[in-house]
Amino acid sequence: MGHMSISHIYRQFANAPDKVDITGAQMVLVMKLTGFCWNVYDGRLRQEDLADFQKERALLQLPSLMDFAGYVLFFPSLFAGPSFDFVDYRRWIETTMFEVPPGTDPKMAPRTRKQRKIPQSSTPATIKAVVGLIWIFLFLKFSAWYNTDLVIGNDYMRYGFLRRVWILEMLGFSTRMKYYGVWYLTEGACILTGLGYKGVDPKTGRVQWNRLENVNPWGIETAQNTRAYLENWNKNTNNWLRNYMYLRVTPKGKKPGFRASLATFATSAFWHGFYPGYYLSFVLAAFLQTVAKNFRRFVRPFFLTPDSQRPTEYKIYYDILSFLVTQAAFCFTTAPFVLLSLPSSLLIWSRVYFYTLIGTAASMAFFASPAKPWLIKQLNARNKAAKAGQQQEQPQKPLQQQQRQPPTLSRDSTFEDPIMGGGLPSDPSRELDSAVQEIKNEVDAMRQRGASVSMPMGQDMKAAVEDKLGRKL
Repeated sequence: MGHMSISHIYRQFANAPDKVDITGAQMVLVMKLTGFCWNVYDGRLRQEDLADFQKERALLQLPSLMDFAGYVLFFPSLFAGPSFDFVDYRRWIETTMFEVPPGTDPKMAPRTRKQRKIPQSSTPATIKAVVGLIWIFLFLKFSAWYNTDLVIGNDYMRYGFLRRVWILEMLGFSTRMKYYGVWYLTEGACILTGLGYKGVDPKTGRVQWNRLENVNPWGIETAQNTRAYLENWNKNTNNWLRNYMYLRVTPKGKKPGFRASLATFATSAFWHGFYPGYYLSFVLAAFLQTVAKNFRRFVRPFFLTPDSQRPTEYKIYYDILSFLVTQAAFCFTTAPFVLLSLPSSLLIWSRVYFYTLIGTAASMAFFASPAKPWLIKQLNARNKAAKAGQQQEQPQKPLQQQQRQPPTLSRDSTFEDPIMGGGLPSDPSRELDSAVQEIKNEVDAMRQRGASVSMPMGQDMKAAVEDKLGRKL
């Protein structure tokens, strides 16, 4: 990390785009080496004190120097990622990754050539390469139309406000194309080696090659909330930050919360370098996820039925507005990430009247005011009315046909996904899965700090999930 920081500082002061830049490779090495160190550390702890993801990655013995060098300098992902843990590399070189589970139908087994254990991967690798080249071609085209010179030039102010926001969105989109292209190419290279193998889909029987998938362009460009936006971007870096930062900085006996998220975003900014734009983007993103969490908990339920199982007729309008707000907020937030310098970042923010900063501050003030208890009161009143109606109909219905209890919110109800935070599942099953995952992450974090805790089971798990969701199951 120290040597990488020196390289970041040199790159920043040299400001020479025509020179060879090694910081990208160093950033990948930092992810690999820090993850490797934590895996070695976990291998020294008692197994009963480890979470499931720690047990899977813990190294009980140090690898040979050759294996370690092969892992660190794995060429297909050396310069731009994706990053992965040593356990995946070891399973790949030992070919245990490709073993077919006992009892598997031979027809479902992936095709291989002769005595090779690695399934044929040339077709998916080629598809990734072709799509990556298309993204790079589009980047070259769009970057000629939408670039930093346009948004900081005088001509930019000749457009109206909405047109300026649109140009800002297209600047972010054209910049993302570059990353889409590079990450598709490197993922294709990893697939060609076989390291991208993720087993066989039991439903379709198709081989899955998305073990090292780093980005989902469609998920980003159509995201309706911060969670969907962030969880589809730089996935392996998000996994690294979650497993080796977010869950490691939480004090013993404490739950991961806003401070852990802010520390994670700050680490991500430090990992990227020292340009002020990085810190403006990541710190604002931390506040955005808090705002999104509040809207998710206290506004979205008005657009669902009282049992939170079905959307109302007005839900489509909420979805459209959420999409527009999310995309507009992130094109503002990520602009400093593109412009990098403080004067340029503040200039472009001022040219669109700091709309995301104002909206974020107003939203936080709104939820810190009596408006939040009022929203809770209105939701609870609606839910109690629905519950009373259900109780009147209850004698006429069999027990198994009764609807579940409407949710009742408390003022301190919170729910937030690690790192991503603030998003909202699009269906109830995903909401339940997210609640269980959050409970698991909290237990893992406390175990890492030495606390003797166990995963709740049965009625205890049900009570914990109800506490997270703010309603009875």
